[in-house]
Amino acid sequence: MNTAMTAEHVLYDAQTIRDRVRAAGVVGAGGAGFPAHVKLQAQVDTFLVNAAECEPMLKVDQQLMAVQAARLVRGVQYAMTATGANAGIIALKEKYQKAINALTPLLPANIRLHILPDVYPAGDEVLTIWMATGRRVPPAALPVSVGVVVNNVQTVLNIARAVEQQYPVTRRTLTVNGAVARPLTLSVPIGMSLREVLTLAGGATVDDPGFINGGPMMGGLITSLDTPVSKTTGGLLVLPKSHALIQRRMQDERTVLSVAKTVCEQCRLCTDLCPRHLIGHELSPHLLVRAVNYQQAATPQLLLTALTCSECNVCESVACPVGISPMRINRMLKRELRALNHRYEGPLNPEDEMAKYRLIPVKRLITKLGLSDWYHDAPLSEADYTTDETTLLLRQHIGASAIPCVQKGERVVRGQCVADVPEGALGAPVHASIDGLVSEITGQSITVIRG
Repeated sequence: MNTAMTAEHVLYDAQTIRDRVRAAGVVGAGGAGFPAHVKLQAQVDTFLVNAAECEPMLKVDQQLMAVQAARLVRGVQYAMTATGANAGIIALKEKYQKAINALTPLLPANIRLHILPDVYPAGDEVLTIWMATGRRVPPAALPVSVGVVVNNVQTVLNIARAVEQQYPVTRRTLTVNGAVARPLTLSVPIGMSLREVLTLAGGATVDDPGFINGGPMMGGLITSLDTPVSKTTGGLLVLPKSHALIQRRMQDERTVLSVAKTVCEQCRLCTDLCPRHLIGHELSPHLLVRAVNYQQAATPQLLLTALTCSECNVCESVACPVGISPMRINRMLKRELRALNHRYEGPLNPEDEMAKYRLIPVKRLITKLGLSDWYHDAPLSEADYTTDETTLLLRQHIGASAIPCVQKGERVVRGQCVADVPEGALGAPVHASIDGLVSEITGQSITVIRG
């Protein structure tokens, strides 16, 4: 055990930690972008690092843990101090052996590793909590309701930098994988275009590529490579446009609904494999598909269960034998229900006795998704990549958009705050990721050109 490590983090009190994390613009790097300083206000008994990274083809957290193990442990300690947690858990998969070897000798007595099986979606925080602690988060509730705060690896590393160096979030580590010449994992300035990122990986190796931002299960279709990297960009996956994962994402909502109405046979496989349903949530995707097809079956309570869907995509990509997307239907319902300010309240039922046996082995998932030919190691590059132009989105987080605090024509330096949220508003500041000149400010972004 490393006892010296435990003493180091007490140099900073809880409020200092939260203030520095807020000033650095740290948000959840796993995709949702929840401001980290707000999450660190919760008072819980357990701080959990979700290091499962179970989306096939993404290789970020598993490699960062191996090369930045000491910083990760310190980040956990800062988070524990801020939240009052007396226990820290780093939940990672057994196959991440390099990370396990690097972390194990650094762990103090109040932080432990929890070894996860190589299944999907072990990275859904509700599932991660259940597997690592045995606690079940009720539907529509937050992890804090069971005494846990969760962050992913890159978020915790950013917390450590913010506390120790008062260093803002100006770079993002992401994986470029699939049909590219040089699959790799790299850190680039926030605001760099995905087109430039693709070039760093040697470009696409297929004539008519399609692109996904994030993993093959939960990632979204990229319609323009001019899209800038943000604090929550999970990865850049390149596949032939003819690939099923691209074609499904290109379907419009009318087609999704038409397919559901035409071919759903109510086999309930989507519900039997739904991870949230398995741990006792009321959510039953097959009933929601039926409710959309037959409105007389659409009770208000049933429709509200759509709000508890994590959009893990097991129902579409693994379970359904006829090509329906209950997840897309749930997403449509969620949009309508939230517009009406509806909320779900419902029971936490007993977990399914088959719950641990119905999660999806990742090797089987790769085959099911047709990714075997596109699955690569994507090793971590330590090169210092830069760019001549960045487009900094003003909303890279849940909450209010940041408001520019610089003017067009103003010279800025890397790390300088260029936009912030009003006092009391949910959000996080945005910082320049290169030295340069502010060339344009719009309602959505700030453009900085090197010079």
